[in-house]
Amino acid sequence: MKKLAIILFASVFSISMDAQEKSVATDGPVFEFVTETIDYGKIENGSDGVRVFTFKNIGNAPLIIDKIKGSCGCTVPTKPEGPIMPGKSGEIKVKYDTKRPGGFSKTITIISNATEPRKVVRVKGIVLKPETASIVEKQKSVISNK
Repeated sequence: MKKLAIILFASVFSISMDAQEKSVATDGPVFEFVTETIDYGKIENGSDGVRVFTFKNIGNAPLIIDKIKGSCGCTVPTKPEGPIMPGKSGEIKVKYDTKRPGGFSKTITIISNATEPRKVVRVKGIVLKPETASIVEKQKSVISNK
C-alpha cells in the first residue's frame, strides 16, 4: 500500500511540474510555423525560386526578428520589417537561385527575441538540368496530344 501511495504521489507531482514548465515556455514571443520545411519538388532551371514561410506569434509579447541568414549565397531570405504582435502572422520570403542544377537542401537561420532565439527552417528540392527540363516538356506535350 505504501508503494502505491508513493507511485501515485510521484505521478501527480510530475504532471504538475510539466504543466508549470509549459506555461513558462509560452511567456514571451513564440514562433508557430505552418511548415518548417519547404519542398520545391522538381523545378525547371531558371524558374521562380521564391517561396514563403508563414508563421504566427502564439506568444504574449511582440516578436522581433533581428537577423535571417541563408546557409549559402544561393539562398536569400527576407525578414519582416516590423514586430509581429501576439496572435498575428508574418512571412519570411526565401529566394533560391534556380540556375544551379541538381538537388539542394539549405537552411535558413532566424535570430529573434522568441523563446527559442535561434530557429532553423529548411528549403529543399531538385533543379532540373536545362536539357532534362525540355525532355519533360516534350513528354508532357506527347501525352497531352493523345
